[in-house]
Amino acid sequence: MFNKTLVSLALLGMSCASQAGELVVAGRDSSYGKALQFVADAYQQQHPGTRITLIQQPGKGLYDSLALSMRAKNDHYDVVMLDDTWAPEFMQKGWLAPLPSSLASQPFILSLAALGQQGGHDYAMPMVGNVALFAWNKAVFDQYQLAAPTSWQAVKQAADRIQAEQQLSGVVFRGVKGNPVVTGFLPLLWGYGADVIDANGHAALDTPQARQALEMFLSLKADAPKGVDVYNADEVRDAMQKRAAAMALEVWPAWVPDLDNPAVSQVVHEMEIVTPPSQTGQSSPMLGIWQLAIPATSQRKAEAEAFLAFAGSEAMQKALALQFGIPPTRASLYQDADLVAKYRWYPAQLTALENGKARPRIQNWAEVESILGDYLQLALTGQMPAEQALQQAQQRISRVLKS
Repeated sequence: MFNKTLVSLALLGMSCASQAGELVVAGRDSSYGKALQFVADAYQQQHPGTRITLIQQPGKGLYDSLALSMRAKNDHYDVVMLDDTWAPEFMQKGWLAPLPSSLASQPFILSLAALGQQGGHDYAMPMVGNVALFAWNKAVFDQYQLAAPTSWQAVKQAADRIQAEQQLSGVVFRGVKGNPVVTGFLPLLWGYGADVIDANGHAALDTPQARQALEMFLSLKADAPKGVDVYNADEVRDAMQKRAAAMALEVWPAWVPDLDNPAVSQVVHEMEIVTPPSQTGQSSPMLGIWQLAIPATSQRKAEAEAFLAFAGSEAMQKALALQFGIPPTRASLYQDADLVAKYRWYPAQLTALENGKARPRIQNWAEVESILGDYLQLALTGQMPAEQALQQAQQRISRVLKS
C-alpha cells in the first residue's frame, strides 16, 4: 500500500533547494494533490534512492509561487503543475525546459498535447484531461416527450417546456462573477461561432454572433432556479443530484460520478453526459486541463523527465482514474473496459476532449477573464443590456491586450 502522508512546506520565505537524490514537485492541493502524492509514493517505491518533496497549494497560490520563483531564476522546483492557461506565459518567457522526444512522442490526445507546445517543441505534458460537458436528464425528457437537445435553441425550447410545468427547473448553470460565469458562458459563445479574442489577437465580443449567444444565455435565466446568478459548482451539483433541474449547461468530470451514487443522488442513471450543443458549426467543449512541466532552472532534469514519464504512463493514468477520478489524457483509457464500467460517459468525454477548444492562448487571460466575468454578471443581473455589456467588455479587453 502506498504511503498517503502529505508533505507540506511554506512556499515563500523558505529555500526549497533540493538535496542529493531529492526531487521537488510543486502542484495543486485537494483531490489533485492526493493524486500527485499517490504518484510520488509509487515512484519512490520503484526508485528508493530518490526522495520526493511535494509542495501543495491552491490554484492562485500555486501560480503566484511558481511565477515568483521563475522570475527570480532560482532552482527551487524540478517538476511543476500548470493550469493550461498559464502555459503560454511560462513558455513565452523561457521558464520551461523542452521535453525530450521520448515524452513528446507519447500517445496523448492531440488537442491536449498541443496546449504544451510552442515553436515546434513540447514544454508541458498533459496530466489531467478536464473538459466541460453538458448534462441532461433523459427520464425527464422522456416524460415530456422531448428529443435530445443538440442545439442551443433546442435547449431553450426544452427548458421552457419543462419550466412551464413548475415541477423542476429547466436548466441550471454557474452565474457567480468571475471564472464561473465565464466558463458557463463560453460553450454558448463558441457554439454560436463567436469568440472572446480572434485569430489576430484582437477582442472579438462586439459581434452579432456574440450578442446572439449572450441573449440566449440571459434568456435561460428564466428557466433556472431563483438566485442562479450567484450559483457556483456546489449549487449546480446539488440541483442535478436532487432532480431540481433537467439540464446543466456545464459540468466537469469531477462533478459527474456522484450523479450515479444512490447515497447522494436522486437521478441515478438518468443523466446523459455529452458534448455541449452548438448552434452553428460543431460543438466546442472547453478544455481545462492541468499539465506537468520542468522548470528551465531545474538542476535535476533527467530525474524530472523520468518522473513525468512515470506519471503520464498508461498504468499510472488508469490507477489515478480508478482511485481518484482523475480524467486521463490518453485516448486508449477512455475505451478501457474497467474505466468505462465505472464512468459510463467516458466515450462521450473522449469525443469532447478530441474536439475541445482551449481558452485564448494569451499571457494575460486571467485579466481578460475577470473583465468578461464582471460584464456577464452585470447583464445576468439585469444591470446592463447584453449589447452594452459586450461593447464595454470589448473596450476594456482591447486596452488590456494593447498594454
